[in-house]
Amino acid sequence: MSLKRRNKADASFNMSSMTDIVFLLLIFFMLTSTVVHPNAIKIMLPQSKQQTSAKPLTRVIIDKELNYYVAFGKEKERPIVFDELEAFLQSRNLAEPEMYVALYADETVPHGEVVKVLNIANVNKFKLVIATRPSK
Repeated sequence: MSLKRRNKADASFNMSSMTDIVFLLLIFFMLTSTVVHPNAIKIMLPQSKQQTSAKPLTRVIIDKELNYYVAFGKEKERPIVFDELEAFLQSRNLAEPEMYVALYADETVPHGEVVKVLNIANVNKFKLVIATRPSK
């Protein structure tokens, strides 16, 4: 007596729900990426042929109106008075002894302002990188 199974298991997989989830995630990331402003302060950097690939932990920004801004890590830039800049950098250096500072200065900023920041870095033995935009 031979018994045969009448119901066979269906081995197919329905992908329609998976594609719905992928498209929803795609729309979500497209909308949220437009909200992110990586560099909210508009400065025109000087041109250079050499570029560094390392990401600095601390950023010092000087805009064309000679306003100073600082940021540490991924935090947003915040305004700072020049007199408080050295104390800010020293406090960050205690947290990260191998830290280096990136200086983003607008190309119209007088050299004297840049030299002030360079002097702070030199006195405190910070590694300082001057940010530039790539030359064409």
